[in-house]
Amino acid sequence: MFSAAQSIQLAYDPAITPSGGGLPGLFVLRQVIGSVNLFCLIAVVGALAVSAGVWAWGHHSGGHQAEANGKKGVLVSAGAALLLGAANGVVSFFSSLGAQV
Repeated sequence: MFSAAQSIQLAYDPAITPSGGGLPGLFVLRQVIGSVNLFCLIAVVGALAVSAGVWAWGHHSGGHQAEANGKKGVLVSAGAALLLGAANGVVSFFSSLGAQV
């Protein structure tokens, strides 16, 4: 069983919150991450175009395996675009959810 002193230690709040200006280079890091996000979105557009082409080619040539792989590629590309576009919202949602714990 826990004693009263142990339960007080477990409930201790360190009062640490994210700070916007704590480290130098934070603005540069935000620019780098934004550029990586843009690069990934451009790569997803290319992957979507190639997958759609493989899907169409497989459908018209009777290649069932190519058609199935093209469909998978389109779905994966669409999912990746969704996650890349929603990255800020997803992180913000779970960060605020974690702050409520």
